[in-house]
Amino acid sequence: MKPATLEKLRAVLGNKGLIEDEREIAPYLEEWRSKYKGRSSLLLKPGSTEEVSKTLAICNDNGIALVPQGGNTGLVGGQIPFEGEALLSLARLDRIRSVDASNGSLIAEAGVILSNVHEAARAYSLMFPLRLASEGSCTIGGNVSTNAGGTEVLRYGMMRGLVLGLEVVLPDGRVLELLRTLGKDNTGYDLKQLFIGAEGTLGVITAAALKLFPLPAERVTTFVAVPSPAAAVSLLSALQRATGGLISAFELVPRFGLELVLRHFQNARDPLSEPSHWYVLVEATSGAQFGLKERLQTALAEALSAGLAADAVVAENETQIKELWTLRENLSEAQKREGASIKHDISVPVSKIPDFLAEATAAVLEIVPAARPVSFGHLGDGNIHFNFSAPKGADTATFLAKWNTVQRAVHDIVYKFGGSFSAEHGIGVMKRTDLVRYKGAAEIELMRALKRTLDPRNILNPGKVVPD
Repeated sequence: MKPATLEKLRAVLGNKGLIEDEREIAPYLEEWRSKYKGRSSLLLKPGSTEEVSKTLAICNDNGIALVPQGGNTGLVGGQIPFEGEALLSLARLDRIRSVDASNGSLIAEAGVILSNVHEAARAYSLMFPLRLASEGSCTIGGNVSTNAGGTEVLRYGMMRGLVLGLEVVLPDGRVLELLRTLGKDNTGYDLKQLFIGAEGTLGVITAAALKLFPLPAERVTTFVAVPSPAAAVSLLSALQRATGGLISAFELVPRFGLELVLRHFQNARDPLSEPSHWYVLVEATSGAQFGLKERLQTALAEALSAGLAADAVVAENETQIKELWTLRENLSEAQKREGASIKHDISVPVSKIPDFLAEATAAVLEIVPAARPVSFGHLGDGNIHFNFSAPKGADTATFLAKWNTVQRAVHDIVYKFGGSFSAEHGIGVMKRTDLVRYKGAAEIELMRALKRTLDPRNILNPGKVVPD
């Protein structure tokens, strides 16, 4: 970068917002699984939308590429600079600008930690229903940019349905004022949707207006042993009928996944007396007293009689609820501690999950015969984290060398079942070639046209999402 350009940026950001110290930059260059490591000699940390605007204008004028980054919790490399691009961290944009309880909305800047949004909403007896294992470190800007999902998509939808409005800085520095809190706004193209899930390739999100909901008056959490994924799918339908559609989370957990959590987390305990091949963690919530616990217990008793469940435990208090959720939320970390793994974030229609799991598991085991399946996640909305831990004693490099072969086999089967090869983690750098393989030519060309129109100099997150 030319010294004169660097000085222009320093004049906008100050020494606090322009960092060249490689030790300070280093944590931003590696994602938490250590699968992706990047390189950059410049970290930019604007403290306001105005500073973001001026920064992008300077970079656009001088052809300086930028990689926007939120909490650095992404899993597909979208937030990592691979070609020495400058890093643009939104961490300093960390204010909750307003909460409108009557309107059920909250405006948060891009760098606000998700858990802080939860706390702010709770102060008004409201909630924001995006729940992620990384909620203590992921940010609202990153959540919007990746169209985050989480455990309550079944009831509340993905981030795309939770955003009322956005404030976005375009690549040339113009600020797009879409920060409305309206439930209805039918005035032409819904431009905010272009930036939700775009992973920072079309613009930089600086603030978001989010939809809030009443805090539940009842919350019932149960951990259920089921004989098979097919039984789990039938159980989901039964519990939805029994509760009038009030199931907010329905998470599939395999026995091996539970054993990993028990092995790697000292305080974890098996909530049931006998092991089962499969489990589901179920949560139902109601905004008013509805007798939800009794309804759920009655439905579970019927499921036990019908052979859809083998055993179940219902949490009696908040401590027990937390203990049950810990078993699910620690699955990814437990698999990481166990060693190398090959992971997939896929979705298929809920009714197809049992057949998909059977066919895709068999296909992977043909490629890596002793691989250990750890298929878990959001069965209620069809999103399974279809993962495999390395065989015991396997050489890590040899196992991980199979990643692309395994992924291609799995994604082909996903496509066969009418599913998606990226349910909630995004495209980043990992899955760009998959877009070309599984998306139609017209769809790909339209994505390229949007990128060319909004970012003609290709300064925002180049090499990510949009295929060359």
